[in-house]
Amino acid sequence: MEIGIIGLGRMGGNISQRLMRAGHRAVVYDRNEAAVHGLADKGAAPSSGLKDMVAKLTPPRAIWVMLPAGKITEATEADLADLLESGDTIIDGGNTYYKDDIRRAKELSAKGITYVDVGTSGGIWGIERGYCMMIGGEKAAVERLNPIFATLAPGIGTIERTPEREGHDPRSEQGYIHAGPAGAGHFVKMVHNGIEYGMMQAYAEGFDILRTKDSEELPESERFTINVAEVAETWRRGSVVSSWLLDLTSIALTKNGDLSEYQGEVADSGEGRWTIEAAVEQSVPAPVITASLFARFESRRHHSFANKLLSAMRAGFGGHVEPTTPGVIAQPVEQPPAVKVQEHEREA
Repeated sequence: MEIGIIGLGRMGGNISQRLMRAGHRAVVYDRNEAAVHGLADKGAAPSSGLKDMVAKLTPPRAIWVMLPAGKITEATEADLADLLESGDTIIDGGNTYYKDDIRRAKELSAKGITYVDVGTSGGIWGIERGYCMMIGGEKAAVERLNPIFATLAPGIGTIERTPEREGHDPRSEQGYIHAGPAGAGHFVKMVHNGIEYGMMQAYAEGFDILRTKDSEELPESERFTINVAEVAETWRRGSVVSSWLLDLTSIALTKNGDLSEYQGEVADSGEGRWTIEAAVEQSVPAPVITASLFARFESRRHHSFANKLLSAMRAGFGGHVEPTTPGVIAQPVEQPPAVKVQEHEREA
């Protein structure tokens, strides 16, 4: 299948490569010309801008926008709307706020353009492991794009199959789901990321408690020197708290148990806040997710070991480095080596 991809950063570039490896044709664009040339060397069709990309795609076109949520995505999709034709599709694969999806889908529908929102989880490991996707949009548009989603999805892999799934949507077992109309995909991904905050915080706090068990504030008979790297490795195997996050935690602690390469200043990129807003709107108590967001705020004042571990996990799954300014995500670190991690969670 043919697809245009705008935004060739740490996920957009890898998505392009995974699709091309499976025989799909990718027409690519990024403001960074080096990123375009790099993918062109690997078989992608380069484009010099949005107009050029549209001209190089055969109707009905499908263009995947993989840019940071906010003004740049808004402007890019507005420009595309003026260039595309009835029957074409815009796919938003970033972390866009789901209410913006609902608005955009309505606006584009008036022009005959379909809008599909894809909550994309997999981080910098997705090129090899695949991407867990939560998709919103019209059924016909989603089904037309199924070859793209099926290629990007991780598949069943080594995860044990859930019993008695006969009659259920087979796509979810492959790692992707059509969650509902426009906005539903990003809504599910938003809650996914809110849960991620809580899981990460629980690991961080727990390992901090283990690490400080030798504190001089405790009676000497109650002090233990716990090797947290060995605990993480042990828990990976057979424990009920095993997960991909724990795999990444073990990797980080084995490399450096003090995590001295991290300051412990943990950014939040929006989804946790949006999840809490949804909880308030729906009168659903969410104390764990709320507390984990506030803990990230606190990390910008107090750089504890727990906060360093949060930074290590974010670097592990998403390539995030610590911000130089509070609330700002800096440029990603290089993609990590191919370390074998257990196939538990698709991403934290």
